[in-house]
Formats: sequence, C-alpha cells, structure tokens
Amino acid sequence: MHASQRRTLLGWVALLTILTACHAQDANPLRLTLPPVLYAVAGDPMGVWFDNLVLTETPEQCTFTVTCDLGSSDARHWSCTPTAEQVGDHPWRIRVADPDGRTREAVMLLRVLPVDSGAGRPLKLLIVGDSLTHATAYPAEIARLAGRPGNPNVTLMGTHKPWANRPEIAHEGYGGWTWQRFAAHYEPEPDGTYRKRSSPFVFMGDDGKPALDVARYPKDNFDGAKPDVVTFLLGINDCFGANPDEPANIDVRIDAMFTHADTLIAAFRQACPDADLGLCITTPPNSRESGFEANYKGAYHRWGWKRIQHRLVERELAKFHGRAAEHLFIVPTELNLDPVDGYPDNNGVHPNGAGYAQIGESIYAWLKARAARK
Repeated sequence: MHASQRRTLLGWVALLTILTACHAQDANPLRLTLPPVLYAVAGDPMGVWFDNLVLTETPEQCTFTVTCDLGSSDARHWSCTPTAEQVGDHPWRIRVADPDGRTREAVMLLRVLPVDSGAGRPLKLLIVGDSLTHATAYPAEIARLAGRPGNPNVTLMGTHKPWANRPEIAHEGYGGWTWQRFAAHYEPEPDGTYRKRSSPFVFMGDDGKPALDVARYPKDNFDGAKPDVVTFLLGINDCFGANPDEPANIDVRIDAMFTHADTLIAAFRQACPDADLGLCITTPPNSRESGFEANYKGAYHRWGWKRIQHRLVERELAKFHGRAAEHLFIVPTELNLDPVDGYPDNNGVHPNGAGYAQIGESIYAWLKARAARK
C-alpha cells in the first residue's frame, strides 16, 4: 500500500471511529466499537472476539460478517496468523445484524508487522495498572514474547515485583487502584505492602504537602533513567460502581475518571517528553454470569458491567484517537481477549492464564510497532 493510500485509509478509519462514538446513544441498540488499528506480528496469532465489539445481551443471535483479505471467522470470532509476505496494512471491516434486521458496520486497519520490527533497539517499558497488572501474567507474557530473536531489548521498569523468583518482571500494578489513586494518593505511614503505600508517582514536597511528581520517580528509583514507553491499563475500578441503568451516571463516572487520567498523562508528558504513552482500552468482562455471581453474590451483574464497560470503551476511543503528535496512542487490548475461554468460570473481570496471554500479545504487537518507529 502506497503512503498516500495509507493516509487516505487512515483518515476514513479515524472518521468512522468518531462516527461510532457519536452514534453511541442513538436508538439502534447495536452499538459497535472498533479502534483505528489492530496490530499483529508475522507468525503470531491475533484475534477479534465479536462479543467484545457490540452492546447486546445475546451476541449468539447476531450475525457477524468480516471482510478482510487475511484470516477467517466462525460464529464467535475472527482470527489470523499472518505471514511475512502479508506484512503491511489491511482494511478490516465488520458488519453485525441482529434478528430484528438492525445492522451496524465499522472499519479499522489490521497492521501486520515484520518479525524483526525494532530488533536490537533498547526499550525501557513501564507498565501501570490495576489488579490485572498486579497478577503479573501479562507483563510476563510481554517479556517472554520480546525475549525471542528479532525483538527490541525490552527492560521492564517498576518498583513492584510480585514474583519473588522473577524480579525482572517489574511494573506498577496494584489491585483495586484507579487513575485517581495513581495521580493523587499519598500514604503517610506505609507498611511495606501494596495495600498501604503511596502512589509511586506522588511524593512529599518541600512545602510539606504531597504532590504528583513523575519526574522524581526515575530519579529516586532508576538513577534518572526514564521509560521509553509507558502503558496504562485502568478503568475497571474507576467505573465499576456506576449505575448501569442510568446512562448519565455512567458518563459522570467516566468524566471524573478522565479528569484524573488527564492529570497523570500530563505529568508523564512533562517528565518524559520523548516517551510513547499507550492507553490500553479497558478489557471486556467474562461472558458468563457465573463469574459475577461467584465474586459479587448478586450485588453486581455481567450485563450491568458490560453496559458500563462498553460505554467506557466508546469514550476512550473517542478521547484518545488521533493524538500521535502528543506521543499518545490507543492500544487495542479489548479485541484479542476471548470472553469465554480467556476467563475462569468463577471470576467476572480477571482473565485466566490464556486471557492474560492474549492481553500480553496485544500490547507486545503494539510495542513492536512503536519500537520500529523510534
């Protein structure tokens, strides 16, 4: 694909992303979301699970039709394992139709990267997140994938190292944490555990008041070495308690989340002006109500969180697309996550090993794309 064709196609993708977000609250209940770009690496599998794209309680009753020159589909998902000959950009379009004849369409780019994208380039990666990151499984998968030949030399930065036998798998991921907690929380009497500690980016100032000071983080912990890439996978704890029956309440919670996200992102942008910041799209729920029943005993339900999470995804895509000039990028972590086999049957929002690996695969592919451009 020539550069002019790529620019034209990217323009259409961006426009359709905006239109998708704008029709989010219209009368058609088939609210379909796609990011501008899905990344894949030649030789590695990549997938899109249809339940993650559309707001419906009955995805099995819908018909999903994918148009792309790569991959194949079944009733639940599309997948491909691209070859070296298929490196480049491929238009990817989906059409969904429900039993009442209502339809939606959306488009994105499938960007296939060479196996050796960014080979040998030093890359310091800081991963920020909540309990999904705390589990440490997807950071470990990123490290595993990046450890193969033809990759950048990835070093994971972080003060949190939950796996005692693998201290190289570091991050800043803590169960229950939010954008607000990372941007503002200060604990005057930490006890050495993650449950009672300050944000790693908040410090006591010379004026005797705690303040967000991202520039101090690398100085105090890494001899001044700054990250080349920072990813943020947050949003569940910020918005989980919203009332799913009140759309305005959902948006109020998301507005508040974005206020704190903007604060933290601006602080990173100032402290690490050359770093790429990856906004990981908030992941979808387990497709089974049993997972929510096991965790919340009827207090919260799968369809409730699905409505909140879907609206959050719509707004994340609208807010963060088209900001490459700020070194700010969307990481499509919501697509390649199987909402059935990627989750245990007894947890609503935390994947199993297979699901965490899929999150790691998505971030790794995006990371390869950024490493190739640095």
